[in-house]
Amino acid sequence: MGNTTQRKRKDQSQPDAKVVLQDKKDILISSLKSRYKLQYDAIQPIPYIKDRLYCVDKVFVEGGTEIHIVKGATKEKEGQWVRVDSYKDIFTDPRMKAKRRIIEAEAGYGKSTVALQLAFDWCNGVKDSPFKDVEILILLRLRQLNSKISIYQAIKLFLAPNDPRIKSSDIKNIIESCSSVKVLLDGYDEFPDRDGATGSDVERIITRNLFRNIDVTLTTRYLPKDYDKANTKYIRLVGFDEKARDHYIRKAVTGNDEKSVAKIKRALKENPILDDLCQVPLLFVMFSHMTHEKTHFQKFKSATGFFRYMIKCFHSHMRNKSLDKHAKEHMIEHESEHDELSKVAFEGLCGENKQLSWRKDGLCTRLGQGFCQHYIAVGILVEEEVSAVTNEQTSATDIQTRTDVRFYHQLFCEWFASFRLVEIVVATRNASELKNVLDKVDPFNLQYLYRFTCGISPAVGKRIIEYLKSREDGDKFAILCILEQTGEVDGIKDTVRDLCSKKVVIRDDNSKLLQRSTIQLLEIASRFDIPISCVYLELCSPRVDESGLNLILESGLSLSILSSLQELVIRDDNRRLTNEELAAILSYSSQCTSLKELRFSVPRLNVSGAVGYILPETIPVTSIPSSLKSRNVKVWNREYRKYWRLNLQTGRWQVCDYRGNLPGEEGFDEETYQFSLANLNRERRK
Repeated sequence: MGNTTQRKRKDQSQPDAKVVLQDKKDILISSLKSRYKLQYDAIQPIPYIKDRLYCVDKVFVEGGTEIHIVKGATKEKEGQWVRVDSYKDIFTDPRMKAKRRIIEAEAGYGKSTVALQLAFDWCNGVKDSPFKDVEILILLRLRQLNSKISIYQAIKLFLAPNDPRIKSSDIKNIIESCSSVKVLLDGYDEFPDRDGATGSDVERIITRNLFRNIDVTLTTRYLPKDYDKANTKYIRLVGFDEKARDHYIRKAVTGNDEKSVAKIKRALKENPILDDLCQVPLLFVMFSHMTHEKTHFQKFKSATGFFRYMIKCFHSHMRNKSLDKHAKEHMIEHESEHDELSKVAFEGLCGENKQLSWRKDGLCTRLGQGFCQHYIAVGILVEEEVSAVTNEQTSATDIQTRTDVRFYHQLFCEWFASFRLVEIVVATRNASELKNVLDKVDPFNLQYLYRFTCGISPAVGKRIIEYLKSREDGDKFAILCILEQTGEVDGIKDTVRDLCSKKVVIRDDNSKLLQRSTIQLLEIASRFDIPISCVYLELCSPRVDESGLNLILESGLSLSILSSLQELVIRDDNRRLTNEELAAILSYSSQCTSLKELRFSVPRLNVSGAVGYILPETIPVTSIPSSLKSRNVKVWNREYRKYWRLNLQTGRWQVCDYRGNLPGEEGFDEETYQFSLANLNRERRK
């Protein structure tokens, strides 16, 4: 009897385990929301103006978002990139149903901003958000972690550090008890132990050996070497188009002040080099805010000029805030004498042990305490807490952090590294020594390092340009470097004219830099009315965007209307064009006012509907632009043993010769016409 009473009293004194777990869950959720609010309320469009912070929801604008769709294909290349309307579609589109997603994009394209917008949605219960009803959201910046720290320790350390009631073991229990958890791992490319066989929790998560049934999304500049390919969906961010730029200017910069909107757009359109640079959302955001306050940007004609002025603004803003004359003298000295920082930047990008962040104590020792603190205060360098765990056996109570320092953006790192590259090139005695140096500095990954170097020192630039011309496909990139030297298109018109007099090929397997360089070359030619003989798009799967003013390539890059283009060729073996898609390509082509010929190099859908044929058999006459008819633009298809020409009056295809000519037209070849006709009849009989 006495024992029974004692047990009852003991049971009554012990809180229910479920209640305790729920209480701890509530504490964790509160901590998470407080931490995320600090992050999404601290968006800083101009990094040197630190007292001007925005909530992410006030500045977030939908950029280009594409999802990778695989319809019964066995190889990744057989899939297709499809544009979606919103970042929300990453989670709500039925084709994206999966437990693993990877959002891929270049630096500055808004991966972290999307993650913060999702955190805002979750914290504020945004009605149409895919995160509205999620119990717990875990958002971790992977650059703060390392392989020695468990995922639960990381959550405790960076997301719930101030509440002693929550331990890392509690976090594990809470997550396992939840019916709905989403995890966002931001910046895999900045994870210190990426792509190594370290057995880290991050590695186990992306291979689905941990959090197997939890929805995890990874953001990164490149795909990990090892991940669960069979169960992973792919998304990519492709930057700001004109519509997104306009939206951002009105939402976050000018409101509906049309004069200010026009001013920023005019500054951007002054030069195609600047226009390309500002496809990067992060740089466009800085550009638009700074241009709104100043007028100097309208005069810039190179990426070097743009960046030189932007760095100057960082320093001058800091000087203007200071009332101490002696301090101002030191600031001026720090601005001009940055040799050691340039060495650090170059080593980080091109050294044997590449890195984009450094321990603050070590960096301050190398650069000098005053110099380092100045660049942090200016905003060019950024401090961040990272895990200091070096031992896998470290207990949860002993977890510590340290402060690392990184450049605000990789482009800033490339800017300072370019000064060091100038010194290195000057020290080389001949072309052979120069080649040995530059072969280790990949222009296809560090294009702005090359461009800035050429813009800073014309003498060094001349040697680099000769080196680039000796590389396969380096001539197009060399043109951009020439433009950095002169800042004037007049200095490169003859080179542009020479390259555009031949067939200009853009291939799907070209690097993004090569594609982007080629596109800029074409846009410079078009802007200055230099004839473009032929553009050949090989396996690029081009489609026209909503505005009808751009061809979007498979890589996500866009080709605007080229008024001086004479021939456009599209070769595509893997995609079935609908009537609407073909009509859009015809509409785009009609706006290229010098175009004489549009040629497809693909099989055509014949009367039997044979598998593998991808052009529509007919197209409605109403979908054919009148300007194509009035200019009698030749629209035809060259396939194996058959040649077809689109009759612009009827919308039907008819047999032609191997040059796309019909009977009675100049240059008509009767032999290939009859050959094509015979092959068609033979196929029909089958």
